[in-house]
Amino acid sequence: MSESKSPAASAAVPSGGAGLSAKQVQMRAVIQSVGMLPVLIILAIAFHYLGDERFLTAQNLSIVAQQASINTVLGAGMTFVILTGGIDLSVGSVLAAAAMAALIASLIPGWGMLGVPAALLTGLLFGLVNGGLIAFGKLPPFIVTLGSLTAVRGLARLMGGDSTIFNPDLPFAFIGNATIKLLPGVSIPMLALIALAVILISWFVLRRTVLGIWIYAVGGNQAAARLSGIKVWRILLFVYAVSGLLAGLGGVMSAARLYAANGLQLGQSYELDAIAAVILGGTSFVGGIGSIWGTLIGALIIAVLSNGLTLLGVSDIWQFIIKGLVIIGAVALDRVRLQGSART
Repeated sequence: MSESKSPAASAAVPSGGAGLSAKQVQMRAVIQSVGMLPVLIILAIAFHYLGDERFLTAQNLSIVAQQASINTVLGAGMTFVILTGGIDLSVGSVLAAAAMAALIASLIPGWGMLGVPAALLTGLLFGLVNGGLIAFGKLPPFIVTLGSLTAVRGLARLMGGDSTIFNPDLPFAFIGNATIKLLPGVSIPMLALIALAVILISWFVLRRTVLGIWIYAVGGNQAAARLSGIKVWRILLFVYAVSGLLAGLGGVMSAARLYAANGLQLGQSYELDAIAAVILGGTSFVGGIGSIWGTLIGALIIAVLSNGLTLLGVSDIWQFIIKGLVIIGAVALDRVRLQGSART
């Protein structure tokens, strides 16, 4: 899951590279597809035995799934953007603004469910603004979305009068708190099912449609993609719209879980977790290489770290330090492993 090239690129370059035997090519493909999954498994087992065998329980795994869900949704949108060689630093602020829109709309008597489309449209609007400035204004994605991070955060605070909005009778609270029973004693949080649905749809778009091929092509070489007839501006507009829309969905999920929204604090640093999940999953910052399944694994690694360290009683200060070091080490290990597989 750590490295996946575009279908077009795969067709152009022989699988596994020249001079490799069929067995070596197969081994390399397996290593690349597994990606950071071994790291996730090792972390889960380590936390289970270090934490008095509390980690790998049904109740705690359900909590981990909930903790990973919002980051998974944001990471999916970030994957689309980074695959084109861009970045979206505004998703945390967009999530906060979308959650505020959801809570405000939910307070309309008899029309509380309007909060869901209100949040989605809010996220989509901000995503289109970012995409438009980048696609038509030719502005650097980093600068545009950095500006949006601050501006949208301010708008989110204005929307609620710089205060927290509550709705104890939130009509779509089931999104954040309901569970679906699969087997006796085994239930999956609704948030996790939403995140999984987002991953599946994203995988289909990226790997089974022409649009997905174009996204990889733009990230691989934007100039070549333009010369080949791809409307690059449409792709850029699309990926930032997707990122904004999924940030809006993240706002719905957050509001539904908390019954509240705050323009100042909600979504703070979420963009960093989303980027970390994407990079942990093997998507390249330069664009054109990546996998949506890798992003899911990256989001789960971050959630496992947070949950496991909390079970061990590690303070917030050390959690930040440990999470940062583990992320850096895991990515370095993945790069070494991939380089080794390329030499086989």
